Amino acid sequence: MESVSEAGVAGDERRGGFPKVVPAQPGPNFGPFVEAMRTLQDLAVSADAPDEVFARATAQAQQLIELLEPWRAAELRSPAGRVPELPGRGSLLMVPWTMVAAGPDGVRMRGEFRRYHLGGNGAVHGGVLPLLFDDLFGFLVHFAGRAISRTGYLHVNYRKITPLYTPLEVEGTVDRVEGRKTYVSARLKDESGTLLADCEGLMVELLPWQP
Repeated sequence: MESVSEAGVAGDERRGGFPKVVPAQPGPNFGPFVEAMRTLQDLAVSADAPDEVFARATAQAQQLIELLEPWRAAELRSPAGRVPELPGRGSLLMVPWTMVAAGPDGVRMRGEFRRYHLGGNGAVHGGVLPLLFDDLFGFLVHFAGRAISRTGYLHVNYRKITPLYTPLEVEGTVDRVEGRKTYVSARLKDESGTLLADCEGLMVELLPWQP
């Protein structure tokens, strides 16, 4: 498996009706902005403050909305989701993980889950793990040289509780290819190698007219 810096880009241009995603190069303030917004997400689900504090926070949030609203951009115009060197590629939707190795043999990502991802009793919400796996599978298809694909299905096995604020690693591989179908799998582990969850998925190549 190659490091990310060494990993090639799949040359297959069969994209269906899917637009080509070009990496963005925002200024140096975009990364800190995204990190601040992630912390704000953590606080939004954990703060237990007097009502007047929430009133002040709402007013400040409204100011931020008014500041950013004139700059609302169409899909693939904003940098969010298009900055590979940032955790989650700079998208608040994606979990803040970073790809550390990628190539035809597989993809590996590292990161940890934050308070925003809490499900209950100290564990990551079960619905967050399919998002992590699905994001990884998109990279698997890309680095395996397959055409743009959509998710056919995901099957997640929850083996143990996935903790917050703990360094974790997820690694995925392409298991087999059948025509337009790419069967993939991935494993989520902690630093001791304990398996926390695993996933099997099907990625289906887009036809020329499919979005």
